[in-house]
Amino acid sequence: MAPPGIGSSAERRSGLPEGTSERQNIVVLDGGFATQLSCHVSTPIDGDVLWSARFLASDPEAVIDTHIDFLRAGADVIITNTYQADIDLFVQHLHVTKEEAYNLIKEAGKMAHTAVERFMEEFPNAKKPLVVGSVGPYGASLHDGSEYDGSYAATTPITTMKEWHIPRINALVEAGVDLLAIETIPCRAEAEMLVKLLKEKYPQTKAWLSFSVSQDGKSTAYGEPFQDTARACYDLNPEQIVAVGVNCTAPRLIESLISGINSNRPNNPIPLIVYPNSGESYNVEMGDDSASFRWINRDKCEPVETYIAKWLDLGVTWVGGCCRTYAIDVTRIRREVEKWKQGHRC
Repeated sequence: MAPPGIGSSAERRSGLPEGTSERQNIVVLDGGFATQLSCHVSTPIDGDVLWSARFLASDPEAVIDTHIDFLRAGADVIITNTYQADIDLFVQHLHVTKEEAYNLIKEAGKMAHTAVERFMEEFPNAKKPLVVGSVGPYGASLHDGSEYDGSYAATTPITTMKEWHIPRINALVEAGVDLLAIETIPCRAEAEMLVKLLKEKYPQTKAWLSFSVSQDGKSTAYGEPFQDTARACYDLNPEQIVAVGVNCTAPRLIESLISGINSNRPNNPIPLIVYPNSGESYNVEMGDDSASFRWINRDKCEPVETYIAKWLDLGVTWVGGCCRTYAIDVTRIRREVEKWKQGHRC
């Protein structure tokens, strides 16, 4: 059974259990990769210019084990550890050649596939999970938090962003990912470029598109109207974009961002994806590299799982977690999804 947006509607219907609707085909994503990775490594992750991508080289088994944690927790998909993978940064900070850096991104895809293989050996009757290639924004390579405000969009030519993205996407596609996660994109210009690039250069590859957003609950991180931006990007390439939505923002902002987005689209609704962080704030200004100093306000957060039913009511069909969500949070999200499905059987 293909997740929403993958394959034809007939294919999706044919895979559903008798007595259920296509609307119940909810896909549970994994959680914050760096967050769960911290359970397997002792080296600090936050504050590193390569972030979790460093461990592709230094501890690949920890990367694989982190993927398996999420699969055991109930995730239908795992996202590669490539959000901040950058060929030039790998060359500079890992002291490798450009070819070796490129191959390391491919290895990230292979590590995810290895995790799936090991999971299927452990649970041979489980539905085979999907491997999704993480394509983070250009701003992530700048290591200045600008993926959360999109400030680089004002000074970076779109051609520069495009040239930076292509080798990373090439490597992920060559690694055999099932689809791409174009994620934490802060501005419309970069999003539209990537959606068009998908059509032009990777016509056989599907992807979801997820934005970082502002704290006003209605705009992209760069300040553009979120719903207008989401609709425009989806309409550029509905054949390849399996979902559009939001990631790495506070759960409390999701409802206002997606409510009514499909009100005037009865015949071509946008499939929706949300995977917020825990609701904690990431303080880029603080100088200490430890996670305890960078993440603040945990005591003010409502657990992600308390929002799940409402998001599903609003039409979300892909749901998971981002930063500061662990495998245990994925289990709780899965539990809420199953409860919602039980209550909405036809």
